[in-house]
Amino acid sequence: MNLSGIEVLDAPIADVEVEAELKALAARYKRAGSPVIDVLNFVGGQADGLIEQLPKPVQDALSAQTERALGLALEAATRSRSKLGDGPSWLSKVLATGMGAAGGFGGLPSALAELPITTTVLLRAIQTIAEEHGFDTSEAAVKYDCIQVFAVAGPLEDDDGADLAFLSTRVLVNGAALKTLIARVAPRFGVVLGQKLAAQTVPVLGAAAGAATNYAYTSYYQDMAHVHFGLRRLAIRADIALPDMTERLRSKLAKPKVNRA
Repeated sequence: MNLSGIEVLDAPIADVEVEAELKALAARYKRAGSPVIDVLNFVGGQADGLIEQLPKPVQDALSAQTERALGLALEAATRSRSKLGDGPSWLSKVLATGMGAAGGFGGLPSALAELPITTTVLLRAIQTIAEEHGFDTSEAAVKYDCIQVFAVAGPLEDDDGADLAFLSTRVLVNGAALKTLIARVAPRFGVVLGQKLAAQTVPVLGAAAGAATNYAYTSYYQDMAHVHFGLRRLAIRADIALPDMTERLRSKLAKPKVNRA
């Protein structure tokens, strides 16, 4: 609410509403990786072994390629959104699916060339969701948050909700901090992109695999963005410190302990 040019915050929402939203965020987090696992297992047999099918030089260069793709994506996504504006969530899936098909059609060389473009589409989708939750993506701190979404455990990792570092409190953000974050995120996101690349190089299925994996990964990172920015917004609305709110989400993600007595 705005009163005479002064922003007046509403009263904190009730804890029963907080619990309901936390439950919804936890459910979204838990189901996010399922489509990716299904697609990669269908394409490659064992998804966790896909990267080993890539040529060794490509495996060794993945982190550097991913860091470069993230750097290009941050600049391109921000610039394109300022000129073209946002589109609906489904449009990001359509664009990513088309790029994945094109990348997979030509095998490994075209799949590698497609990486920065797909990363840009993913980052645009994340930025759009940040705006939906009321955050200004022109701010450096929000750009930092958008890159952090790529730091979440990949969809093939079963972390029982333990890996919520991507929800950590913001730091003082400047250009150097963004570059440092990209360098830190690149190895983990590189594993994700490596799985995608390997799927796209499967003989005959390359284009179809590229389309399917891009669609699934776009859905995954959109869900992670909703969790990331949804929790931040919930902490503000409830007037609860973000680390405390994160712990409450973590408790809902943890698997119940089995009594073996």
